[in-house]
Amino acid sequence: MAKFDPAQFVREVRAETARVTWPSRKETLVTTGLVLALSAMAAVFFLVVDQLIQFAMRLVLGF
Repeated sequence: MAKFDPAQFVREVRAETARVTWPSRKETLVTTGLVLALSAMAAVFFLVVDQLIQFAMRLVLGF
């Protein structure tokens, strides 16, 4: 079993984070906006589908 060396671990973490390609501020804002917009669209879609199913069930069951 390999011996744990905290100093080596920190060096490896620093080396790995140096290789990461971080998104620009613009890219982050655009993707955040897309996530919020698509989440809102999905919420509206499921609201409409739920209302349609509720309406159909009321017609079928006669409530």
